[in-house]
Amino acid sequence: MRLWPGIAPGEKGGLGPEHDTTTSKDNLIAGRPVIRTGNVADPTITVYKPDADKDTGAAVVVCPGGGYYILAMDLEGTEVCQWLNSVGVTGVLLKYRVPHREGQPAYAAPLQDAQRAVGLVRSHAKEWGVDPSRVGVLGFSAGGHLCAALSANSAGRTYPAIDAADQLSCRPDFQILIYPGGLVKENSGYVLGPEVAVTAGTPPTFLAMALDDPVKVENVIGYAMELKAAKVPMELHVYPTGGHGYGLRPSKDYVTTWPQRAADWMRSRGLLERN
Repeated sequence: MRLWPGIAPGEKGGLGPEHDTTTSKDNLIAGRPVIRTGNVADPTITVYKPDADKDTGAAVVVCPGGGYYILAMDLEGTEVCQWLNSVGVTGVLLKYRVPHREGQPAYAAPLQDAQRAVGLVRSHAKEWGVDPSRVGVLGFSAGGHLCAALSANSAGRTYPAIDAADQLSCRPDFQILIYPGGLVKENSGYVLGPEVAVTAGTPPTFLAMALDDPVKVENVIGYAMELKAAKVPMELHVYPTGGHGYGLRPSKDYVTTWPQRAADWMRSRGLLERN
């Protein structure tokens, strides 16, 4: 489903065709290539429904990472939706606009897309068999930053309302941030950027990252500290090794067991109870 009925807000064209930017020189993850989609100007959501006998009614909007330059559409997208389906959750894969637009923050256009996506899920809740009070977000790397930005900027849309979907709340009911980047300001220790500020209204949060992640584990530690100070329910997992960008492809590093922990967390919060 296209997110916007016409041209996305502020789009001026000139990007060139959307395409997979992966080359033979790009790293394999768990021995397999990654689809790296670039030049996204017409964002979409794709809905992945679990089997009817497993369907819990919960839904999660999935935000792939890629540094706001590209989107890791399979590693941090389709494969994640398949995992969500396995635990009875509807996966909604968000293909948001990349690369970042000149003259505005890297997250600005993606934030509009994420706000619109959550509103659309709630507006189609009955049709898709989704509980509108159990709509979460899950993001990796830059996609994790996008989820946190959405949670911090859900009081009002950052674009003019288009239709009834934009009248519905775009606040996620919960969020899962996996090796998020850019949450803390550069060289600031644990100080969060203003666009991801935590308040008492920040949704319950699950965080996972590896200690040796080059994007820096301070991102999840700093965010977790702010969540604790704001009395927001949260769960934090820091694993000794694993680096960055593994998605949920199993490896020798047990950081890739985070999906089991995330499912346990969702279950403990009553998010996976059948309607």
